Amino acid sequence: MPVPTYSTEQFSAGIKRTMPTGRAWPRGLDTAISKIIAIFTPASVKVISTGKIFIGDVFPASTVSMLSEWESTLGLPDPCAGRSPTLEQRRSQVVARLTDSGGSSIAYYSGFALSLGYPIAITEYAPARAGLMRAGEPVRGEAWVYAWTVSAPGYTPVAFRAGQSCAGEPLQTWGNDVLKCEITARAPAHTVVRFGYVAPFLNDSGGDSELMVY
Repeated sequence: MPVPTYSTEQFSAGIKRTMPTGRAWPRGLDTAISKIIAIFTPASVKVISTGKIFIGDVFPASTVSMLSEWESTLGLPDPCAGRSPTLEQRRSQVVARLTDSGGSSIAYYSGFALSLGYPIAITEYAPARAGLMRAGEPVRGEAWVYAWTVSAPGYTPVAFRAGQSCAGEPLQTWGNDVLKCEITARAPAHTVVRFGYVAPFLNDSGGDSELMVY
């Protein structure tokens, strides 16, 4: 529903409707009462106009002037944000923190990473078992049951967007530092999370991808 807009004339008419009736309260435009009312109505129009701006600003996904207040409420910025996060990256981190309901499933971590702007895949492991392994598979020990790998694009690009970015920000940024920091902070204490970044490279067939784990 659109936010209503009122003019000074509408405010004046509304105030006059609340006044008592009688000859002592004339409604004419050239009366002293109307002139006094006209002094105050521009301030009311300004309040409504400012309020319309703040309707979008109170929501974390679209906020600008209140972003620092959202960050302060959520303990941000923190080392996970990096040295110079863009406006959109800061918003994404605020939204991710607000919507984070906790969990330890693949679906939870995938959804949380996506709210930060990172599409990921998760690989879990199991120790080697005779009769279950196939030729060529790695032989892993018992400790591998506590390890899992987060696979993400090597450099997730964040492009400058009109209406979402600010003047002075780069046209595009790269990096997965926020993803690594946030996921590591939420990893179960008894597990070891590894990060595999898919880096494209050219080969004889025209193109492929390579997974580098850190």
